[in-house]
Amino acid sequence: MNCPNPALLKPLIPRRRRRRSWLRLLRQRLLWLWHQEGSPGQRARGLAAGVFTGCYPFFGLQIVLGVGLASLVRGNHLLAMVGTWISNPLTSLPLYWFNYQVGCWLLGAGPAFPSLDQLKDGELLNLGASFTARLMAGSTLVGLLSALLLGGLYWLVLQRRAPRPQA
Repeated sequence: MNCPNPALLKPLIPRRRRRRSWLRLLRQRLLWLWHQEGSPGQRARGLAAGVFTGCYPFFGLQIVLGVGLASLVRGNHLLAMVGTWISNPLTSLPLYWFNYQVGCWLLGAGPAFPSLDQLKDGELLNLGASFTARLMAGSTLVGLLSALLLGGLYWLVLQRRAPRPQA
């Protein structure tokens, strides 16, 4: 007997049960990430490497750079990939605006942050070296501080949860 198409059964499954299945799936994925291989230090370094590279506006290269940096610091590659998700379609514009403001604080005032129309029209290349220098300086500082904070917190939590060897 063939199994019916789950999409056809969706209206028959109560909404509450569907919501629980999504929550269960999310919990399983988070636990899978939590139980990655490696020491707490390796896992924390991998996450920190991903967060650091995720703060840069290198769309499409963040995961590659994160895994490369994780290799250099001997961190977990999968957690480096996950760490780059700090910049995603919902957070990238506020994150890069903040990075630019930090860069202006470091290097002095520069050109105004581009408007949404300029971003849509792809005029970022016309903003020049002054804009790029401030964005990169801010991304470096924000990425470094975020990586240290999140990687350190993750390491502390892993250390506390690690089973203690019995003597």
